[in-house]
Amino acid sequence: MRGFCPLASGSKGNAIYIGSDETKLLIDAGISVKALKERLNSIGVAIEDLDAVLISHEHSDHIRALPVLCRKYSIPILANSDTARALLEHLTVRPKFKIFTTGESFHFGDIEVHPFSIQHDTLDPVAFTFKMGEMKIGVCTDLGFVTTLVRSHLKECDYLMIESNHEPDLVHASSRPPVYKQRVLSRQGHLSNAACAELIADVYHPGLKQVYLAHLSEECNQPDIALETIRAHLSSRGIDLDLSIAHQHTPSQVLTF
Repeated sequence: MRGFCPLASGSKGNAIYIGSDETKLLIDAGISVKALKERLNSIGVAIEDLDAVLISHEHSDHIRALPVLCRKYSIPILANSDTARALLEHLTVRPKFKIFTTGESFHFGDIEVHPFSIQHDTLDPVAFTFKMGEMKIGVCTDLGFVTTLVRSHLKECDYLMIESNHEPDLVHASSRPPVYKQRVLSRQGHLSNAACAELIADVYHPGLKQVYLAHLSEECNQPDIALETIRAHLSSRGIDLDLSIAHQHTPSQVLTF
């Protein structure tokens, strides 16, 4: 399938499909292989047809399926060197690694991939932009702070997937331990709804067609709160934009190109 679809998004696991005319990629693999197969099949993609899995960082909600994917399907794993070293601690089978350098673009099949640095509590976490011909897609989640670099790379995208993890008041009011609250709210944690809104407004241009709101906390956020907060901020800036939620337990809206 030539298109884009978040298959799972949130603390219980993350996976995204992106496909061109020649290339089928999975971005992260943080749910079970059984769930991956079911969700890929629902959008018309067989897991055996994946050309590679692209890993953003080594947290378990992004790599849970890798041991089985490597052992049973021998799917190549694309990661930077620090993340690859961290992955080896979780795997009994050595993957077919293809190592990229953070900050340097590369081609995999007919997709141009650009991994860029983000602020998160792992060794060398990255977000990505993808180019297929004239189309540009940005995927940026699991970051605690929006840097100038992030804004720069997410400009001129046709489609975006941006983290909208929490509402700070709900984090403070939650039953989570203080160490969790401190982490989530830190510059190495996750983006709030307001920070997500500011980022979208900063990179908005007339060619931006749709934004997925991603990695929503099930305890410290709600889809209607995220949508309301972000729409209100965008409206105050004179921006009318198609927003949708990237779901945790089911595939989200499929984009076909």
